Amino acid sequence: MPKPTAYDLAHAAAEAMPEDGAARLALYNHIADAELFLLLEHEPAGDQITPQVFETEAGDYVLAFDLEERLSAFTGIPAPYAALPGRVIAQYLVGEGVGIGLNLGVADSAMLLPPEALDWLTETLSEVPEAVSGTPEAFCPPALGPAALGALLTALDAKFAHLAGYAAQALLAGVTYQGGRQGHMLAFLGAVAGAEPALAKAVGEALTFSGLEAGELDVAFVTGSEAMFARLAEVAQVFDLPEPPVETDQVIEPGTAPGMDPDRPPILR
Repeated sequence: MPKPTAYDLAHAAAEAMPEDGAARLALYNHIADAELFLLLEHEPAGDQITPQVFETEAGDYVLAFDLEERLSAFTGIPAPYAALPGRVIAQYLVGEGVGIGLNLGVADSAMLLPPEALDWLTETLSEVPEAVSGTPEAFCPPALGPAALGALLTALDAKFAHLAGYAAQALLAGVTYQGGRQGHMLAFLGAVAGAEPALAKAVGEALTFSGLEAGELDVAFVTGSEAMFARLAEVAQVFDLPEPPVETDQVIEPGTAPGMDPDRPPILR
């Protein structure tokens, strides 16, 4: 038996607990971040790609697979494809009345994402964190219950996997600001210049897809030289972010992954 993919596991968890909204959110979170292999009608022409659209009783769908091998197993012959993040495919199908069929006919994790699901996913992913200001006065260990903390950490881990090289560490702690406002802070240590918006958005998505609907999580960026850093580090839960691949000397800049640059998106025809 082939080893289950991360998508297989997320799909199985959601299917096993159909009433568990958190499991369903985690599945959508994975689909948004995963690289999917989109079946095309023909080879790309520059930055233009034309997905194959299949007419079904349930509506029109393009087909995508979480492994290149699964796309090959479906077609049985060499076929053109584009490897894109799920969020990019969803974004360019919005308003087209076309859904996504994932792993159809080749895995137990096959599922249909109808157009309304893609509309919801794209709208959710389009939310931008709000910039706020405040002066921290005190820090404490995260004051979240085991279930809430576990859901948040799982969602953060999934996001961190796609942020290799963006920062060195993330520190999660409770915080009290001047004026008495209390909450939680996730502080990134050693963030690469220009990576701040991507990191803040990733945290916002992690909070949304963790199922903590009423939760708030402030994001900060520290260098380690601030006076408050020692107090934060004493009580925070610390996460090491993945390092960039060692086999390349290229500098990975935020937003340069295929399909992730909003100024140079692929064009779907």
